[in-house]
Amino acid sequence: MKRIRHTASTLGKPLWLMAGGLSLALGIIGAVLPILPTTPLVILAAFCFAKSSPRLAAKLENHAFFGPIISDWRENGAIAPRYKIVAVGMMIFALLISITMGVKTIVLTIQFICLLGAATYILSRPSNPTPNPTGDTKDNN
Repeated sequence: MKRIRHTASTLGKPLWLMAGGLSLALGIIGAVLPILPTTPLVILAAFCFAKSSPRLAAKLENHAFFGPIISDWRENGAIAPRYKIVAVGMMIFALLISITMGVKTIVLTIQFICLLGAATYILSRPSNPTPNPTGDTKDNN
């Protein structure tokens, strides 16, 4: 049994590392293209790197652009308003591109439902933490 667990943990780190690398790559692409949501992919990359490479996790968490996104999420489950606006704006832009390209109605419907779900989730997250009387932060919906 110990041999199976050792093998699973040995295989697990490279898989988490690959998943983190893929998530981060897609998140970076999403920062430029309106097709992919940057914030959730960067948060996923941070999670994967925390399981596989503390060095990469720390590097990502200390990054000037991605670090605050990860910090807000970890500490408060929050997404800053500017990232919400960018995310929803890019979703709308992606849908408009699909409409302009003449994508089939069924594909547009599926895309709309998926984007609506993603936008609803993003917009339902707290925007900023608010301090309570003890000095701790609580979510602000």
